[in-house]
Amino acid sequence: MNRVLAVIALMGLVSLSSPTWAELVVEVTHGQDNAIPIAIVPFGTAPGATAPFDVAQLVSADLARSGRFKTMDRKDMIEQPHTGANVDFDDWRRLNNDYMLVGQLQSLGVDRYNIVFELFNVLTHERLLGYQISENEAGLRLASHQVADMVYQKILGIRGAFATRIAYVTVLGHLPNRRYQLIVADADGVNPRIVMESNEPIMSPAWSPDGQSLAYVSFEERLPTIYVQMLKTGERHRVSARAGVNQAPAWSPDGRKLALTLSTRDGNLDVYILDLATDALTRITTDPGIDTEAQWSNDGRSLYFTSDRAGGPQIYKIGIQPGDKPTRLTFQGSYNARPRVSPDESQLAFVTQDNGAYRIATLDLKGRGDMQILTHGRFDVSPSYAPNGAQILYATRDQGRGVLALVSADGRFQERLASSDGEVQEPAWSPF
Repeated sequence: MNRVLAVIALMGLVSLSSPTWAELVVEVTHGQDNAIPIAIVPFGTAPGATAPFDVAQLVSADLARSGRFKTMDRKDMIEQPHTGANVDFDDWRRLNNDYMLVGQLQSLGVDRYNIVFELFNVLTHERLLGYQISENEAGLRLASHQVADMVYQKILGIRGAFATRIAYVTVLGHLPNRRYQLIVADADGVNPRIVMESNEPIMSPAWSPDGQSLAYVSFEERLPTIYVQMLKTGERHRVSARAGVNQAPAWSPDGRKLALTLSTRDGNLDVYILDLATDALTRITTDPGIDTEAQWSNDGRSLYFTSDRAGGPQIYKIGIQPGDKPTRLTFQGSYNARPRVSPDESQLAFVTQDNGAYRIATLDLKGRGDMQILTHGRFDVSPSYAPNGAQILYATRDQGRGVLALVSADGRFQERLASSDGEVQEPAWSPF
């Protein structure tokens, strides 16, 4: 039993409580000084028509939330053109904008709309982007995220991640009537949907590579059990309910296997690979210490994991072929755990102990192996990269409550996704 408690502590499970559950609200806590100035002009509609959704407002919010853009306040706009032909670029340059987006929301009939937009470089007058997206009213929010993604990529050369999703766990009520919910929401915290609900803890949600399923750990049967659940249908399968510990599922890049932590008969915790088609298990680590929290390399040939084999939690990498030996990666500090690999595998995000606090740090995997501490909270845990690698989502504490937060991968921009009524933990960002 001590081993079970040890691995749960190592994975950063936090007991939280809240009276209700609500959408997350974005609050910028640390801005970026060199953000790119851009004007997102309100989109036009047909004369006398009322827009069913404010596309420009969501695009502006997305770009501002990335930390890379400084969006112009609407009250400072001296005019609101809807096509490039009506833009006076000198006026917008005097208002200190480098770029501007103009567009229209056109009605195509019953419950069908066309989002038409153009992106311009204000300094050169160059039309950088011209596109249109057709959607029904229910799809306008997602389409607006896609517009923001296109603008982000055109200017920065990096694919936007605004149209992706996040998963997280909420904890409601108080003992002995505590309730746990696994939630999937848009990347900005809007449109939360309950995937699974239980009176017992839920933890470690992990997205499948195709974004169609979640693997997670549930204690609904009083023991840790790993499930895989299809998001579209709600159908789920119990994939590991072996005696002892079943923890920390992580999908292989091809979606055919899970890396997970299991315990042997003597209570030792090691990393295994489970073939989902055959249920075959392959043991990867054999050390008497705690080995857990495995994450796959991009090529599927190696695993990053946490181990206390050197006396305290540190991060290692091991190949999955028989006889492969682990290599220690972290040496600075006495506690480094919960590794998460950036999409291009140039960085590793993890939890480090810094001056008595738990914070999010990164390790350079391609250069000199430098370590950088990104956050400054007292209990920052559970890092998860955006699929474009630009930001890291994590769980933290704010005024005694569990909230989610974001930090740019370089640490220059931070924001919080807070719920006024609830507490959240265990975030995971979806793939594209």
